[in-house]
Amino acid sequence: MSSSDHSRDERLQIMLSADELVVLDDFRFKTRMPSRAAAVRELLKRGLAAEGYPAMVFGGKSADYGVTGASPSDGNGKADGASKAGGK
Repeated sequence: MSSSDHSRDERLQIMLSADELVVLDDFRFKTRMPSRAAAVRELLKRGLAAEGYPAMVFGGKSADYGVTGASPSDGNGKADGASKAGGK
C-alpha cells in the first residue's frame, strides 16, 4: 500500500475483553478519535513509532488515521493523550 492510498481494503477482526474495550473507548474519547477503528489505528501507529518505524503526516479525517502516518492530533496538542497523561 502506498502512502497516498487511503483505501481500507483489508479487514482485521479482533476480540476485546470488556475492560480492554473500556480502555480503548477512554483513549478514543480523550484523544477525540472519530471511531474505535481510528483509535485502534492510532494506537498501532504509536506502538510502531515507539519501536522505530517511520510515520507520515495526514489530514484530520477518520480515513487519515492510518497506522503508517501521523495523525492530525500530532503537533497541534489538542488531542495528544500522551502529552496530557504526564500533566495530570
